[in-house]
Amino acid sequence: MGQNCVTLLGVKGGPAIRPESSMPTSILVEMAGKTILVDAGLGCSTGLVRAGVALTDLDAIFITHLHSDHYLELGPLLHTAWTAGLDRTIPIYGPTGLPVYWACFLAAMEFDISLRIMDEGRPDLSGLVEFTTLQAGENVTLDGIEVSVMKNVHPPIAESYALRFDAAGRSATLSGDTVAMEEMIEFARGSDILVHEAMLEAGIDALCARVGNTDDRLRTHLMRSHTPAAEAGRIATEAGVAQLALNHLVPNDDPDFSEEDWRAEVAPAWFGPLFIGRDGMRIDLAD
Repeated sequence: MGQNCVTLLGVKGGPAIRPESSMPTSILVEMAGKTILVDAGLGCSTGLVRAGVALTDLDAIFITHLHSDHYLELGPLLHTAWTAGLDRTIPIYGPTGLPVYWACFLAAMEFDISLRIMDEGRPDLSGLVEFTTLQAGENVTLDGIEVSVMKNVHPPIAESYALRFDAAGRSATLSGDTVAMEEMIEFARGSDILVHEAMLEAGIDALCARVGNTDDRLRTHLMRSHTPAAEAGRIATEAGVAQLALNHLVPNDDPDFSEEDWRAEVAPAWFGPLFIGRDGMRIDLAD
């Protein structure tokens, strides 16, 4: 594992998975000796292990917003870490409402949890997490890492955040799910990497047809809540970042669109190193 790197554990936008699709969103940030998970979409536990990270080694978890593709596996991740030997508290930062999810998960798993505490001598799982509500403009400090928090624009969800991690001269900015924001330019200014969500507009109609919704609400949501890939490239250029990674790809599993389509969309606005997200892709924050 690199000392300062970002690993895209799951890069698919949206919760549904199909043959040949990637897994939903989760990102591993390793900086200043800390191991941090940002978002916990389906498959994040497997993604962490495949990246060489023991689930018991997580130092903190951030959840950017309460869409299922960003926190569906938080409970199972923590439960699995517990069965693997977790015996210390993990701080979790996220929107209002996340503790309710956790309480309901514990209630759903009460039989198993109580049994393992009694039968296997495990510590009380409920006491191994500590929640802090994210607030825009209020930084989080994690033993040498400064985490900046900015509210992004992802309607209809009000509590949705972009995050920037700075430590020892290295920095990584994660856009979260958002429309193109001019504020992102200053927020990401000079970062070693900007991981920005991206949408390929040419694929939206086919995606909606495949899902099969009977009206235009899904299409309306996608168009008003996400960032065209070309705009992600423009933001990266104006922010002067060193590298750009496209993540939370919409669409992700359409065989009519390839990596070349994404690159062509970004090419007019971005001329630096470009990574089209793949599950398990590690990107070093180079000197």
